[in-house]
Amino acid sequence: MTMEMKDSGSVVLTAYHPHSPVRIPGMEQSFMQDVPSSHSPSSRKSLPRCRRINRMLSNESAPPPAFSRSNSQASMDSTSMEDFWCEVESIKESSEDGLEEATLLEFKPADEGELEAEWLQDAGLSTLISGAEEEDGQALLSTLTRTQAAAVQKRYNTYTQTLRKKNKHTIRDVRDIFGTNDSSPTFETVPVSPVPSNGIQLPGQKPVWKSVSSNSCLDCGLDKGSPSITEELSYEVSFSESIAVLPKTQEWTKNQRFKKEDSALPKFIVRKSRFGLTEVGDLSPEDMKKIRYLSLIELTAFYDALGVELKRNRAERVRGRENGLFGVPLTVLLENDQKKVPGIKVPLIFQKLLLKLEETGLETEGILRVPGSASRVKNLHQELEAKFYEDTFDWDQVRNNDAAGLLKMFIRELPSPFFTVEYLPAFITLVEKISKIKLQLQALHLLIMLLPEANRDTAKAFLQFLKKVVANEGKNKMNLWNVSMIVAPNLFIYKGKRANQQEMQAAATTAHIVRLLIRYQDILWTVPSFLISQVRKMNEAAINNSKRQLMFDKGVRKLLRRKTMERERPERPEGAVTFPSYLQSDIPEGVIRVYAPLHSKVSMAIQLNSQTKAKDILARFHCENSRGSSQNVRGQIQSLHEVGGNIGQHCLDPDAYMLDVYRANPQAEWVIKPKAS
Repeated sequence: MTMEMKDSGSVVLTAYHPHSPVRIPGMEQSFMQDVPSSHSPSSRKSLPRCRRINRMLSNESAPPPAFSRSNSQASMDSTSMEDFWCEVESIKESSEDGLEEATLLEFKPADEGELEAEWLQDAGLSTLISGAEEEDGQALLSTLTRTQAAAVQKRYNTYTQTLRKKNKHTIRDVRDIFGTNDSSPTFETVPVSPVPSNGIQLPGQKPVWKSVSSNSCLDCGLDKGSPSITEELSYEVSFSESIAVLPKTQEWTKNQRFKKEDSALPKFIVRKSRFGLTEVGDLSPEDMKKIRYLSLIELTAFYDALGVELKRNRAERVRGRENGLFGVPLTVLLENDQKKVPGIKVPLIFQKLLLKLEETGLETEGILRVPGSASRVKNLHQELEAKFYEDTFDWDQVRNNDAAGLLKMFIRELPSPFFTVEYLPAFITLVEKISKIKLQLQALHLLIMLLPEANRDTAKAFLQFLKKVVANEGKNKMNLWNVSMIVAPNLFIYKGKRANQQEMQAAATTAHIVRLLIRYQDILWTVPSFLISQVRKMNEAAINNSKRQLMFDKGVRKLLRRKTMERERPERPEGAVTFPSYLQSDIPEGVIRVYAPLHSKVSMAIQLNSQTKAKDILARFHCENSRGSSQNVRGQIQSLHEVGGNIGQHCLDPDAYMLDVYRANPQAEWVIKPKAS
């Protein structure tokens, strides 16, 4: 069974079907038969066949398709995509040889109203559907920017109009929900102004930028042959608001051709503000859940501002295996692995395959491109399933190309892909419909923020490995474009019986997405500061709502009267460190008390000034505790964490200026402990 999705350009993309073979009607018999089982360099027949496949799908032989081809497709010649089609053919052979068994995902048909209802739920706004006065939903709505509020309103209006047509039940008007009287209902929005990284805009304060130095910015460019022009990315204002202020007369470049050379990609930097930068793992799971809500709303507003329809799939969830290694959902794998290694974020088998290739395969010529033996890979697959968790599997017997084959098989056999079925059309659309790489990168950034934690962490580990492969290009002959072409079919080409020529012409698009993921991964796994600012506002709104609710309870008011002499403190988040009451007394403005429960000296009051950084506080504790702390503590990398107040938990950038962070969250506690790995 297949599932399909169509974008506005009438390109049909067969959705994710792990383990089922590729079939291309009208072309299958012409070029997918009598294929040798291996594409090793000694097999001379496979290479010309791949070229014939590519020519059939290139401009040289294929008639112009009925849809408007993307700028990326128009630029690729048959030679440049040769590796891509060889990989597609290799995947098909694996399916036909029985290495991958069919497990299908199915799309449910859905009308527009149902899709919009799912969008509202995924955006954390189920309160608009249920009518319940949920505090989280109200807090989220109170933080939205103008463009984000417009995106929410558009989807809510579509949802209510569809339900009214069906006469299902009475739908509350958005004006009733938010108390607006205008005939055109609107959501209350926050003012659009630059906000400091990881903080809240302070009255009259402008963002302060550091001068460029070796560690003052996140640099994602090219080590050699890079273009002379460097573009700067800003995290201070939402991406959709930045688009909204562009001149309306500006037209996006059409039919722009991108080149496969690495030097064709621009060099981007993200300057560190006085709040530093925040990586995905630096925030608590509760706050990252809010980041996901906001990212979906912001992504939708971003596409709206560009005039591009944000397509998403509605998939019938198919339950994968509950044990084993291959074909098991990432979340299930992690649950099983965490019983052995608590806190692990990437499945053990995936880590081991990456480690094997990093230790012995990075310099192997054609690694990832040259397939291993199909029979050996099949036997290794079966042996791994039987012996991996017993620690009796002999990794020394695994050849590098076979290990690469197992790695790609693991990815293909996932019941749901790394980049999730729901938003796969959005990944394709960002290249098909958006021509500027900077805008593509911003859309891709939000899509990464949308990923479930298990997918995001595992994808990051994979991309870090691919970056190492590219770094060894001089020996393995695999440059960025080569690697992207090999990886793209395993991530984005979906194996179903209705694949056709138009679908396959998305090849250059998917390869381009993979090279953006590899090249700019450090940027993509950094949380935009405007989203963190909105999370802070959400948390503050939720705290204020809770306080107002408590004031209506007479018993609580009596209790508060007895405690009027005690300093009011916000509710401590789950997992926060508890300290003795004598350490929690009021402290002067600009002075923070830092706790280090793992050190011999567990507390220290520190006077902040405009130049005090997080790393300065860490250095002071290290100096004070260099003799008294245990050997284990001295060997660990310690970080300063902001806990409570308007954030759940936040591991601070060593370069963050503490006085600015303190002013953004004066109710926080400051704790030194190891950074979560």
